[in-house]
Amino acid sequence: MNLVFCGGGTGGHTFPIIAIIRELKKHSKAKALKFFYLGPKDQFVENLIREGVQVKYIRAGKIRRYITPSAIFANFIDIFKMLAGIGQAFLFLRIIKPRLIFSKGGYGSLPVVLAGSFLDVPIFLHESDSIPGWANKFCARFAKKIFLAFPLKHTKYFSQTGTKEKCLFVGNPIREEITKGNKGTGEKIFNLTNEKPVLLILGGSQGAQRINDVILQALLDILKLFEVIHQCGKNNLKEMQLQTKVILQKEKSLQKYYHLYGFLNEEQLKHAFKVADLVISRAGSGSIFEILANGLPSILVPLPESAQNHQKENAYIIEKYGAALVIEQPNFRPHFLVKKLHLFFSKPEILKEMRKRAKELAVPNSAKIIAQYILKELNLVDFKEGRA
Repeated sequence: MNLVFCGGGTGGHTFPIIAIIRELKKHSKAKALKFFYLGPKDQFVENLIREGVQVKYIRAGKIRRYITPSAIFANFIDIFKMLAGIGQAFLFLRIIKPRLIFSKGGYGSLPVVLAGSFLDVPIFLHESDSIPGWANKFCARFAKKIFLAFPLKHTKYFSQTGTKEKCLFVGNPIREEITKGNKGTGEKIFNLTNEKPVLLILGGSQGAQRINDVILQALLDILKLFEVIHQCGKNNLKEMQLQTKVILQKEKSLQKYYHLYGFLNEEQLKHAFKVADLVISRAGSGSIFEILANGLPSILVPLPESAQNHQKENAYIIEKYGAALVIEQPNFRPHFLVKKLHLFFSKPEILKEMRKRAKELAVPNSAKIIAQYILKELNLVDFKEGRA
């Protein structure tokens, strides 16, 4: 019995799929399932291959909403890529004969969903953000069920376009292992001194250069009060190493409080969450729900260029519930950041309340809920709607 997953080209698409697959593998009646992924080749597909997923690459085209000569030309070329991708997806689906297609959204999902709908394959869709991307907006009409990371009242598009009855709020699937870190292990892995509170700085799966720049400018002031674990992005690591080396030469006694990484793998990240007292992060849905699931307060810095400004919308929903502070990019400045950090740690009751709100808002069993719906659709298990 075959199951096909599809998505775009980011860790925000790949890691939730991995979380769902791991939950499916736990179920005794799912032993006969074979997992496939159809989508464009990117750096995150290797994670799926390690999970035993058979990957088939297809062409996919993006839609650029900005109007420039280069964008118009690229959109024209990508129309043909999209058509080629639909043809490839159609052929692969005819061979695989899946019982169900699960789409995580993104430009890479569109050819698969279109081909699947033509072949009358049931389609489940998951939307990670409060404002859906163009692919999920288009594909929603073909979906049998739409899973939402945020409550429907915060995902207004679906409630206003006649797809409300298909929607179910389940949160964003996260890898269960990401909540199973150990503080003692984390202290050893990151060589922590235990002399100061720990800040965990996450720039997303590909880092965030503008966050890095602000941290560099404020680094000495931050390290006087905090110990820092900083994921700066693989492509930024060498430059960050050079710059921080120069900065920390000014006060060598602070060097032991700074721990720089290009990327934190799953094993490192789960332990980093357990040692952290506060997280500074972009506001992608994947990062947000991993932070919430670990019950951590956060400062969220939305990416201004995110599609439909969805990161900003995501972040303010979390702030509304009292689990985070939002600092938009224009306001994310060294002095302002240090001032806010001083405020948080001078009033422990603020952080305590934020931790409480984070735990209340988290949906740590999201992947399990979705897995149960998939198994029900495949007639492998029976369970009450809305419960896992």
